[in-house]
Amino acid sequence: MKLEALAAAALLVPLAAGTAVAAGPAPLTWTPCAAPGTDPTVECASVEVPIDRANPALGTAKIALNRLPAKDKAHRAGSLLTNPGGPGGSGTASIAYQDIGFGTPEFAEIRRRYDVIGFDPRGIWKSTPRIRCGTPYDPAVNRFPVDRAGFDRLAAFTKAAGEECLAKTGPLLANADTANVVEDVDAIRAALGEDTVSWFGLSYGTEIGAMYAAKYPQRVRAMVLDGAMDHARSSRRAIVDEAAAVEDAWHQFATWCDSSPECALRGQNVLAYYDGLMADGERGKVPSKHLGRPATADELASGAYNGLVVSSAWPVLSKALADARADASRLTTASQFTREDYPAYIGVGCHDIPSPFAGPRDLKAAADQVKRVAPHSWRYSEFWTITTACTGWPVPPKNPPHPEHISGTAPILVVGGQHDPATPLVWAKGLTSRIDNGTLLTYASPGHSGTYNSSCARAAIAKYLVSGVTPAKGAICPP
Repeated sequence: MKLEALAAAALLVPLAAGTAVAAGPAPLTWTPCAAPGTDPTVECASVEVPIDRANPALGTAKIALNRLPAKDKAHRAGSLLTNPGGPGGSGTASIAYQDIGFGTPEFAEIRRRYDVIGFDPRGIWKSTPRIRCGTPYDPAVNRFPVDRAGFDRLAAFTKAAGEECLAKTGPLLANADTANVVEDVDAIRAALGEDTVSWFGLSYGTEIGAMYAAKYPQRVRAMVLDGAMDHARSSRRAIVDEAAAVEDAWHQFATWCDSSPECALRGQNVLAYYDGLMADGERGKVPSKHLGRPATADELASGAYNGLVVSSAWPVLSKALADARADASRLTTASQFTREDYPAYIGVGCHDIPSPFAGPRDLKAAADQVKRVAPHSWRYSEFWTITTACTGWPVPPKNPPHPEHISGTAPILVVGGQHDPATPLVWAKGLTSRIDNGTLLTYASPGHSGTYNSSCARAAIAKYLVSGVTPAKGAICPP
């Protein structure tokens, strides 16, 4: 399908600008905080929230914020709160460096009309206290155990890692779930002095936004959920969905390599090459100067995945794969397991995507299913990573998967990709089905989120946020 359906979209009543509320917390104090490489207009502030709203004695957390002020104050549409994903992604960094599309021409009108707000969710980056752990990953621990001994070793390691996180982080770790983040978002809204706010969330940011809309529908002026998660799907179902989506993305990459002069592996059987590289990783034959030791297959697969999610990065990914047998540093540097935000990724993830595995036979059955749907790429997908890391985790989950119906909101735009390796299109469809006033825009380009992979999707997002015009039902952005 072509995108001409967008031109025939029904016009909605123009969205009203955010208006001041009569009561609430003191207004935020914004101060200039530009640094080299950031937008020169960026300003910073913070808002204080309870760590546990049911137990104020546990103290408070400080949520770090920043803002790119609207360039056209006379036609300002309100505040646009953003989240770049994760869990563990820094909203302040993404805004300061004009990430998540704000440096593109399609989003210029959003910058003109909105105060764009970034925030670091509780426990993340500049917000304090921060989630602090030792190393919740050990390359010697098998994430695909095949027997009781292997399962027990995995569970014992993750239990010890969680206990260390809890000791270093304190009570915030037990309250780092998305339901608490939703309450923090509303505290930010109140501190901004506005009755309603708009939301632009990518990936994990779609879960925050959807939960906010379900709880506070009348406080949503507009909402974009791009690269949509579906928190109604069980961890077991989501694991298989995502594993299959990663496999599909590798086939898309291989097809691109066959014809693109930018692919460093052009002329080779890319999937066979990838399988061979993973096998060498299993045998400890892939060196990484970055690690100072051979890279494991898990580390190689994780680094490759992080290059797979944005199609414009595929030339760089192909070169990293081609060079890996001499030095896999470019892959291991990109690996989720070596990133600074990995502890927060697991600390939050275990609340929202807890382990469904009751024992070794259960886990092995799930692993076998993953290998069936993803024969090349089974070693790394995000839901498998989180759920296995949460097997034995000592902190009880506060926000496990559950369905929520969203009604009474302004129109909400959900964006999903036909070849998204991180958040499969079936998730976007599932989420949209539970939003009374929801519209799904599909993009056909490969990669995670329309914002990063489709100029057509960016244009539709900007048009909706500024004017209230949503795409027509069934609209598709072509590749």
